[in-house]
Amino acid sequence: MAKILIIEDELKIARFLELELKHEGYEVLICGDGRNGLNKALNEDVDLIILDIMLPGLNGIEVCRRIRLESQVPIIMLTAKDDVSDKVAGLDTGADDYMTKPFAIEELLARIRVALNRKKNQKEPKIETLQVGDLKLNLASRSAYYKDDELVLTKKEYELLEYMLRNKNFVLSREQLLNHVWDYEYFGDTNVVDVYIRYLRQKIDEKYGIHLISTVRGVGYIIKD
Repeated sequence: MAKILIIEDELKIARFLELELKHEGYEVLICGDGRNGLNKALNEDVDLIILDIMLPGLNGIEVCRRIRLESQVPIIMLTAKDDVSDKVAGLDTGADDYMTKPFAIEELLARIRVALNRKKNQKEPKIETLQVGDLKLNLASRSAYYKDDELVLTKKEYELLEYMLRNKNFVLSREQLLNHVWDYEYFGDTNVVDVYIRYLRQKIDEKYGIHLISTVRGVGYIIKD
């Protein structure tokens, strides 16, 4: 069964949780302060953390933030008051869920099962690629290749090329490209799109003697499979 770390300074609550979780078949570790809890979270092979917000040494928000720098272990935060700011802060620092004290143990157990199942069902992301002819994009590494040559692209050049490959065989207007790649509304000046299309043509079409990006006069641009 899964190993659960409880970081809780209220001894009665920690002991109650330990008994209930062990009864459910979980292995349980307990820590009563933030610093030692953080150390156990990073050095023990735990499957889930129950983390109180109000802790001595290091508060739960900071513990959660530091854990998230190194681990994606599921974290359920506990707060003693029904304070929206506490919940928002916990979720913003990377907690998966939260519960307000006092809570029903059945609900906590249900949330633990959901979090563990979600972790179990998560798969390693596949290295997804986009390809047209001999041009290939590796989305995991955000790199582009023509045959065996790696293309030296700026961030915007790569994003423009990726968007066009995701929408290959569709004519994309300058406004569409501007809104999706540059992420702001169209206000009449689409010259930046033409400039970056020219950059891509210099680095791909002209360099390798191919015709990758076609202009559809009066409409926009297309990459055909």
